[in-house]
Amino acid sequence: MAQEQISAIVIGGGITGLSTAYRLRQEAEERDIPLKITLLEASNNVGGVLQTEHRDGFILEHGPDAFITTKPWGKALCEELCISDKLIGTNPRVRRSFVVRKGKMLPVPEGFYMMAPGSFGPFIRSPIFSLWGKFRIALDLFIPRRSDTGDESVANFVRRRLGKQAFERMAQPMIGGIYTSDAENLSLNATFPRFLDMEQEHGSIIKALLAQKRKAAQTSRDTSRHTSGARYSLFQSFTAGMQTLTDTLADRLSDCIRLQKRVNTIQQGESDVGWIVCLDDGEELEAELVCIALPAHHTAKLLSTVSPTLAEKLSAVPYKSSITVNLAFRREDVLHPLNGMGFVVPITEGLNIVGCSFSSVKFENRAPTDHVLLRAFVGENAYIIDEGTDTDKLVAAVLKEVTELLGIRNDPIFSVVSKHSEAMAQYLVGHKKVISDIEHLVENFSGLALAGNAYHGIGIPDCINSGQQAALKLLKTL
Repeated sequence: MAQEQISAIVIGGGITGLSTAYRLRQEAEERDIPLKITLLEASNNVGGVLQTEHRDGFILEHGPDAFITTKPWGKALCEELCISDKLIGTNPRVRRSFVVRKGKMLPVPEGFYMMAPGSFGPFIRSPIFSLWGKFRIALDLFIPRRSDTGDESVANFVRRRLGKQAFERMAQPMIGGIYTSDAENLSLNATFPRFLDMEQEHGSIIKALLAQKRKAAQTSRDTSRHTSGARYSLFQSFTAGMQTLTDTLADRLSDCIRLQKRVNTIQQGESDVGWIVCLDDGEELEAELVCIALPAHHTAKLLSTVSPTLAEKLSAVPYKSSITVNLAFRREDVLHPLNGMGFVVPITEGLNIVGCSFSSVKFENRAPTDHVLLRAFVGENAYIIDEGTDTDKLVAAVLKEVTELLGIRNDPIFSVVSKHSEAMAQYLVGHKKVISDIEHLVENFSGLALAGNAYHGIGIPDCINSGQQAALKLLKTL
């Protein structure tokens, strides 16, 4: 006797929702489960913030331009989708970065990682820190580990172990560039637990980095000794841009995807039907399984009648927006040698931009020969945003700052502004407790799963894993 068909609905067509639907399909086929999958996306295309534009020989990223490989889920999915041959690494010849100090771009000392040095020579010679600042950073070698196991902010952690200069001149701009967040309230335990482990295991961040360097030196293929800032050798993208990943998933799921279908609410069904998904056009869909792969505040609205308590917890996860500006130039018009991946800007510099990637240097074939592609990141608290200016004034303000830092002589060939409203979840102090409460509440509702960047990581691999785990959880209820 044939099994009765089961319906599963995934709400949200970003990388998380696509990963959820894909894993549901793969697992259902392997387990011979008659599963009908429907992916609902409110806009007219899937992919979320992963959008790549090809223009006049340039490859522009409107969202993330790479993913990190130390978290295995991104690369594993690429292998499963048979697109690993389309992956590319960063330029091995210029794996370093710069930090702005008093209006000048200074190279991050070789071996310096986020907040602390892993090599003493380059650190001692660097003009980024004063003599006192270097002495205070070195005191990390003698400061005892923290005995209190409670969560603390990233800012408090860095200042406690390494001092004010380490935070303001290096850690804040590096971390702010990753999380688009104020490190004063950012949870160390939820964002950089590795540094917490370093302190507990070695009693010092510097000692931990030196031990890591010694271990890496034993591996002949290691390239981290010649890098500064982020570990650029660990990042990968695609030859044709990041949209390669979402396009491939969309092709595999083409019969499941329904575009321009906005969900208003979801309701619990009667005993024989798990959930009723109500669309804004009046259509109602029934399903035994539902995964909401949306930002936490949107998820809260959909669940407001199902569980006000759960909705309230979800609303407690804040978000921030992001703005990037792609700028295309002729190479001869940029005086800076661009001998790095890009630069970051401390808040203390008082600029609108918080950083800039040298996109055509970072990855090959991002610009035609003898041309340059830059991508500037605008801080959410930038004065140009507070003034409510239009796109032209935004570009003008960004261009002025980039021009002064890089010695640009002419206007760009073109500029492209990308805005993502409330796209970045903020992991504040106590974040893990909030998420634990949310997950315990969700367990009360059979056939419901939540996924996305609000829970256990904001990166692409994290979102992929979140969606895949949601899919496995839903199938487990069967």
